[in-house]
Amino acid sequence: MHGSSALPLDRRQQIARRLTRGEAVSAAALATEFNVSEDAIRRDLRALTAEGVCKRVYGGALPLSPASSPIHVRSGEDIGQKRALARTAARLVREGQTLFLDTGSTNRQLAMELPQDAGLTVVTNSIPVAAALMERHGIALVMIGGSVDITIGGCVGARSVAEMQRFRIDLCFLGTCAISIEHGIAGFNMADVDFKRGLIEVSAETALMLASAKLETAAPYRIGWAADVDYLVVEHDAPLSIVGALRETGTAVRIADAPRG
Repeated sequence: MHGSSALPLDRRQQIARRLTRGEAVSAAALATEFNVSEDAIRRDLRALTAEGVCKRVYGGALPLSPASSPIHVRSGEDIGQKRALARTAARLVREGQTLFLDTGSTNRQLAMELPQDAGLTVVTNSIPVAAALMERHGIALVMIGGSVDITIGGCVGARSVAEMQRFRIDLCFLGTCAISIEHGIAGFNMADVDFKRGLIEVSAETALMLASAKLETAAPYRIGWAADVDYLVVEHDAPLSIVGALRETGTAVRIADAPRG
């Protein structure tokens, strides 16, 4: 029920349902729709932010990315979609390159898709990625050390940053939690975000694999902007409007094949 007769709790629940479906919302549009002041809508959004439903942005709110769960949980989710992304991302790799595979469950899938006869060197701070590469021959593996954050499954502290800065990376596959065309690429862990910013600086090229659930979502700490990334690999069913907007930033967008049955 919309309009002036909508009770505040009912209105807030309707807004929450939209955010849970992954829809961004505008305070001005909601105020018009529900025939209330923008101040009333902003109070709703502040309450929903406190409940962890969304992140406030200028003029409205974005749904929070679903990628805030620990790595051991994410590693068992949506494996088919992640493999499809990884297969497409592997086509970006050229013979003899030094790659960096950042933390993230999709990067673990990429480790298993890399060619073994291309003279690759892979640098990583991810325990699951390193474990996957240990089982593969023909790929030189370098592990970034330091204290392990068990939530993200890798090393991202000051020692890790210092070690990472010693390398010159040809192509980095960055892990990320959320991306918004207007508000950028973001993560949930401040140390991890600092590490990722450093990765962009030491890498000649940077690529991101993005599940559709992460598109137009938010996380607390900004890593950078879509234009800071050279390649974005998105799922086969990513909304065309978002794909088009990402391409307008100057980033090359690759569409993954549909997951195999």
